[in-house]
Amino acid sequence: MNINSVESATLAAIGYDDRRKILQLEFHSRAVYRYVEVPGAVYEALVAVPSKGRYFNEAIRGRFSYSRISQADPGRRGES
Repeated sequence: MNINSVESATLAAIGYDDRRKILQLEFHSRAVYRYVEVPGAVYEALVAVPSKGRYFNEAIRGRFSYSRISQADPGRRGES
């Protein structure tokens, strides 16, 4: 999974595994969550929208199962 930094007041980084349909979100609080069974279209829309926090609240939060992974490891961003 490739994790990329994003411009957002809520999110610091976003990653997506197309094969497994896993969306990984790192928040500015450094908390990292993985959401499962997330369609690629949801990931693509999240990357494209100007307000990622608003899109997260409207289209992701409460709609997909998730687990908290851990606090982020800043050295891993951008690696697969």
